[in-house]
Amino acid sequence: MSEEIKIYVADLAAYNNGKLHGVWIDATQALDDIQEQINELLANSPEDDAEEYAIHDYEGFAGYSVSEYEGIERAHEVACFIEEHGEIAGELLSHFGDSIDDAQKAIEDNYCGCYASLADYAEELTEETTQIPEHLAFYIDYEKMGRDMELGGDVFTIETGYQEVHIFWNH
Repeated sequence: MSEEIKIYVADLAAYNNGKLHGVWIDATQALDDIQEQINELLANSPEDDAEEYAIHDYEGFAGYSVSEYEGIERAHEVACFIEEHGEIAGELLSHFGDSIDDAQKAIEDNYCGCYASLADYAEELTEETTQIPEHLAFYIDYEKMGRDMELGGDVFTIETGYQEVHIFWNH
């Protein structure tokens, strides 16, 4: 993944007094390093006794929405997952309702690959598992097979771009 995965942490004492005071932090670095940067941010606050912070912006989270009060540990965990698996990781987190465990299982155990279409996957799967008589090959409708696989709940897809369909078994 080429884009840096980062969060913008804002000093809430300054923010509540109409001042913008915050810092962009690489969310994939060690938690202690992230916390150290936040502590430094609060120590350098234009307001006395600044203690609270919130995530006010983020970049590089590949379709995953980071909440203002996400928590540094969770933001770090998600960032590392996305750094490891790329754009598809953020989309999987959205698909699974933010469950990293389910998204991880899908990538490790149920990922079939990236295809131009679900029909391409249905064709490849059929040709790898079945001997099709040559005189019947032209009668097979792979688009309908792929649609039936998805409608039947056998697979789910995540589209990340033009002719970029990621296919996962649904078990």
